[in-house]
Amino acid sequence: MDFANTPSFFRSGLKPGTRLVLCVVASVALLIGDSRYNLMEQARDGMSLVLYPLQRAVNMPLGLARHASDYFTDQAELKADNARLRTQQLEMSARLSRLESLERELTELRNLNGIKATRPDAEQLAETLYTGRDPFSYKIIIDKGADVSLKPGQPVVDSRGLMGQITRVQPLTAEVTLIIDKNQMVPVMISRTGERAILYGYGGGVEIRYLPQHADVRENDMVVTSGIDGLFPEGIPVARVSKVERNAGAAFSRITTEPVAGVQQTRFVLVLREKGQTPPRPVAPVAPAKKTKGKKPADSE
Repeated sequence: MDFANTPSFFRSGLKPGTRLVLCVVASVALLIGDSRYNLMEQARDGMSLVLYPLQRAVNMPLGLARHASDYFTDQAELKADNARLRTQQLEMSARLSRLESLERELTELRNLNGIKATRPDAEQLAETLYTGRDPFSYKIIIDKGADVSLKPGQPVVDSRGLMGQITRVQPLTAEVTLIIDKNQMVPVMISRTGERAILYGYGGGVEIRYLPQHADVRENDMVVTSGIDGLFPEGIPVARVSKVERNAGAAFSRITTEPVAGVQQTRFVLVLREKGQTPPRPVAPVAPAKKTKGKKPADSE
């Protein structure tokens, strides 16, 4: 190195050897003082305090980049988790619906089997396939027919009460007209009092008609089959009285009822045998012909 061209203020001062010795002595003194008396602890603390903003400024871009990466990663994970949880929720809802349906069907079958074991007139369990084609009639089609010797007129019940009667039989299926059909009538009686009446379907519901004003009927009275028609066995629950209206100017009470059977919800039904044949009605006696006075029958020519 050419020291001739070096400025004078760089060449002035102690000799290099002396500087080396002083630096070595100062270094050793600082090391001993720091190790034994912690002389540099406060200096280091002060320097770290002074350099902390600079350190934060230097690390800020890296921290921002890390936070941004974590944010987008978390957003993607949340979206994936939400989609997975939504799919699981739909699957679990479908499974729950199937389990509830199976549990309801199992309960219906248990109840019907219990009824079949206790009723001597129980004949055949059947399953509802579909409803009738006519939207203005209330009929269902069951999966049993002439193959198990079903006949028109047989009563059909579920685990709660009377649903209707068989009106048409096919080789493998049968048509059941529900009690809420407008052409269906059932002889019934009030279970509490034994008052007899006729229950009419009116297309979606049932009601009792032509019951006198003085008849003892109350709300929540149970209506059961009377068995006087020779078709429906007596004592089968049919409906429950929901409202009784008595108008002073009317000859009959207006009695609104609700069917107790699941006429439009039940899947499994029980077909009963018809009630035993009742004797025919007695023939009314013929009145004798009256004799005419003052006239004689003309002689035949």
